[in-house]
Amino acid sequence: MDRKKELKQQYKETPIEAGVYQIKNTQNGKVFIGSTKNFKTLNGLKFSLEAGSLMNKELQEDWRQYGASAFSIDILETLKKKDEPYFNEKEALLELEYKWLDQLQPYEERGYNKKKIR
Repeated sequence: MDRKKELKQQYKETPIEAGVYQIKNTQNGKVFIGSTKNFKTLNGLKFSLEAGSLMNKELQEDWRQYGASAFSIDILETLKKKDEPYFNEKEALLELEYKWLDQLQPYEERGYNKKKIR
């Protein structure tokens, strides 16, 4: 019982980190780039893929076709939060995501993202 309490406390003390992640299909090389305010939510993303309920239909179909073992989920960059009064985490996270989208161009045959209008 003490071990359970210890693990729960450890989970609560783990800092919440935001940033950009990638889901890569190792069979065809396609990638999906996304961002999150909390990397802990990546477990929920994987659960959605396994349940067949992800909104990105192309990625969901490839997950179903190739299986979970054909994909890797990796953190590309952690957002460096600034201790400034005008720091906007949401905007900074979006800019970080745009940086990776520009760099990797995961569109059409190269990936699962749809081009975002800025």
